[in-house]
Amino acid sequence: MTQTNADQIAYWNGDVGRRWAAQQTRLDAMLSPLSEAALRAAAAKPGEHVLDIGCGCGDTSIKLAETVTATGRVLGADISAPMLALAKKRASAPNIAFSEADAASHRFEPHAFDLLFSRFGVMFFANPDEAFANMRQALKQTGRVAFVCWRDWRENEWVRVPIMAVRPHVPPQPQLGPEDPGPFAFADPARIRRIMASGGFDAITLKPFDAQVEIGNTLDDAVAYLQEFGPISRALTDASPAQKQQAAAALREALTPHAKTTPIKLGAAVWLVTARA
Repeated sequence: MTQTNADQIAYWNGDVGRRWAAQQTRLDAMLSPLSEAALRAAAAKPGEHVLDIGCGCGDTSIKLAETVTATGRVLGADISAPMLALAKKRASAPNIAFSEADAASHRFEPHAFDLLFSRFGVMFFANPDEAFANMRQALKQTGRVAFVCWRDWRENEWVRVPIMAVRPHVPPQPQLGPEDPGPFAFADPARIRRIMASGGFDAITLKPFDAQVEIGNTLDDAVAYLQEFGPISRALTDASPAQKQQAAAALREALTPHAKTTPIKLGAAVWLVTARA
């Protein structure tokens, strides 16, 4: 295990993983337009065997299990024990199972799956070339992959608006390189194509998809939500009480123009990626 993967495992098994599990309903609702687009791109069929990477609290795994019907099966894999615990509680169908596993190194059953799927679960590998090569071994010779990942953060209004608002009021943040693990590590389509080809995939396609995602029912709700999840919560980690207060005020000001209608929505920009083994 690389140190970066170890850091990610610790991160998602700590307070962040517990908070995501506690807010599962809201987070899944926010991501719903993007989840549905990714599932359409995956086009799972009855009877197929599906590996769901970074399955979190099980939302996409449950939907996939419904699609493949009783003749198929779904294995959801994630590194977060708190999120997997909730996923297991939510899933009652006999054709779905979950595994606490680092997909970069875990030895899944070889050549067992028709489809490798992921909703925002493949951008955090320390060595994505090796990770995709490892996951490739779990696919049948006729297998395929479909995942959704974020485009550049500046194209994502739900990130850009709050980040630019709070940045002057919080401690300087570590600057990630364009290929460092993180939510926007797959923003560059050329990098995605290189990684996929290196991992043993071809017929690689990337389609841009844009949607509006809900961030709050009211202005107060949106301000509180963005401070608890995502890039803003990390930016506030080492901030003083005074800095947090200033950041909250700046965030409220930036969101006010978007609060003329409810629920409050901001733009999201992703890649829908498909490929063949």
